[in-house]
Amino acid sequence: MAPLSHPPIAERRPHSFAHHGVTVVDDYAWLRDPAYPEVKDPAVLDYLNAENAWFEQRMADRQPQIDTLFTEMRGRIKEADRSVPQKDGAYLYWIEFAEGAEYKTWWRRPVAAGDDGAANELILDEAVLADGLDYFKLGAISVSNDGRMLAWAVDNDGSERFVARIKVIATSEVLPDEIPETLSGLIWTSDDSALVYARVNDQWRTDTVLLHRLGTAASDDQVLFHEADEGFRVGVGLSASERWLVLSTGDHETGESWLVPAADPTAPLVLVRERRTGVEYDVDVFDRNDGSDPLLYIHTNDTHENFRLATAPLSAPREWTTLIEGSDEFYLTGFDLFRDFYVVEGRVRGLDRIEVRYYDDPARIEHIAFPEESYEAGLADNPEWATDRLRLTYESMISPATVYDYHVADRTLETLKVQEIPSGYDASLYWTQRIEISARDGTLVPVSIMARKDRTDPSPLYLYGYGAYGIAIGPGFSTGRLSLVDRGMVFAIAHIRGGDDLGRKWYKDGKLDKRRNTFNDFVDVARGLVARGLTSPGRIAISGGSAGGELMGAVINSDPDLWGAVVAHVPFVDVLNTMLDETLPLTPGEWPEWGNPIEDSDAFHLIHAYSPYDQVRHQAYPPLMVTAGLNDPRVTYWEPAKWVARLRGCKTDSNELVFKTNMGAGHGGKSGRFESLKETAEEFAFILWQLGIADGAEP
Repeated sequence: MAPLSHPPIAERRPHSFAHHGVTVVDDYAWLRDPAYPEVKDPAVLDYLNAENAWFEQRMADRQPQIDTLFTEMRGRIKEADRSVPQKDGAYLYWIEFAEGAEYKTWWRRPVAAGDDGAANELILDEAVLADGLDYFKLGAISVSNDGRMLAWAVDNDGSERFVARIKVIATSEVLPDEIPETLSGLIWTSDDSALVYARVNDQWRTDTVLLHRLGTAASDDQVLFHEADEGFRVGVGLSASERWLVLSTGDHETGESWLVPAADPTAPLVLVRERRTGVEYDVDVFDRNDGSDPLLYIHTNDTHENFRLATAPLSAPREWTTLIEGSDEFYLTGFDLFRDFYVVEGRVRGLDRIEVRYYDDPARIEHIAFPEESYEAGLADNPEWATDRLRLTYESMISPATVYDYHVADRTLETLKVQEIPSGYDASLYWTQRIEISARDGTLVPVSIMARKDRTDPSPLYLYGYGAYGIAIGPGFSTGRLSLVDRGMVFAIAHIRGGDDLGRKWYKDGKLDKRRNTFNDFVDVARGLVARGLTSPGRIAISGGSAGGELMGAVINSDPDLWGAVVAHVPFVDVLNTMLDETLPLTPGEWPEWGNPIEDSDAFHLIHAYSPYDQVRHQAYPPLMVTAGLNDPRVTYWEPAKWVARLRGCKTDSNELVFKTNMGAGHGGKSGRFESLKETAEEFAFILWQLGIADGAEP
């Protein structure tokens, strides 16, 4: 293709609609291919390809720096690596990466065998499955109870419609069974004669749990549960003792669960408690050693927004008795049952907390302590019901990921593995702290910060935010971000409302009619960092993806002068149109998060007032890099495409605006550990370019 003399300008095709007395103009609505999920409209493809060509052209001079960044980041990854083996029944299981490999291999060996490699058994090779594919993602993977068979699911285009297959591990014989349209775990029945799974419908909604008997056609699979509410999604899991299947359904604020024996999945389902709007709960089953009536453990927000833990006999599942009261201080995020004890996870003042508790002594609480003031920690994979140790993970912004075994009896942590950085890493060169910055309404917003000790103030700064769905962004470790920090940048995470970093109220204060708090928090954190002398206006790079991309769109509309570079990955920016379209896969289930503008006039006006696409105006905008995935079912490609088109038509500046659509990928971008790293290198090169930071690994 010949070089372009100017960026692509999308055609404006007059289109408008009226709702709740408001006329909405959407002249780029044509960029949504009516054949979606197929995209074959020549005009749409021509525009996306032209934008990709402009991206490549504008980034061409950055390629040496992209290559340098990629080499740096790859050099911090131990290429030939393996996870710590974990015991599950008669075997130890682990994963490995070979030198230069994009994808993992899955291994096991008998517990009784030595570690000389002789008994190691390869059970799945992702590289073989990915051979010849532009995109590959492994979904669920599950070994049968007798250890003979393996079930796994694969997405080969980013659409998140997985196809499950089954094989005999010893012979590698792949059975003829093929289960399409899965989007859940693959759960073996007790006798290994069947799999239980959840299927997506044509609108990419998981609404049905099915039973697949080995050797039969997927079209004959038996329905165990069907959810009629289009806003709810169903899932299936296994109880801790593996005797019960747990079927769950819910949306962002309401849940309901059913139980059925894993040995008899077609038996009548046991409803734990009927759904009640605004009440969430999840359940596990404690099977008593004496065989008496099992006891349900229920994690619920029915009496306190920070959740309580309750119990109920299986024979009377609706009779809930509080075991751990809800607390303003302790946000109870989950629990895990084991034969001799149980574990509670949560957060106190935004920091992770893990507690071991005992069935026979409720007053006995063992808090697992960690060495730093700001960190991220949690339970890892702990598959065995009867165990005397817990596998944990731990990291901080300056401490590489560490795998521990916590020995319950003597309350000690055993270090099993510390993330190795082959090119070298010296934690003493960096500092990290957690501060609080006052938002405009007086709310104190936590901010996690890391930087080199030898940088000078004010520094260029990278600020990350998300702020939606009650998802907390922990102060974890990243080898990639060192490529920015080692060039003198400060790295900061704004723990803004909309996430649940400080509890459930923190989440509620950033959703629905309080959505603007999320955007204001982010802007106020940036201004607070400037006031503290850490950075200056126009020297702040910001980044966010999906709902975090919506955040990017909102704050460049409201405060464009603050930002020196903006990266919006698969941004959810066409909020109003998406929430008005109940035929889209996610929309009905999203109304509890954003509001239903179809039926609610107030929700319509609020969303219209902040929706980044609708609020693009004639003004100067900061330099902007936008990404999309053609096969993305979560944020459809036309959202960022329309947004970029409108920005090009409205912005009054000459700053860079580049837009890249992955034509063979979805929400997560390219697959493979190194291919995805290249996209991070592109993002960082764009930021360094726009902030005027010269190449070189030292500040």
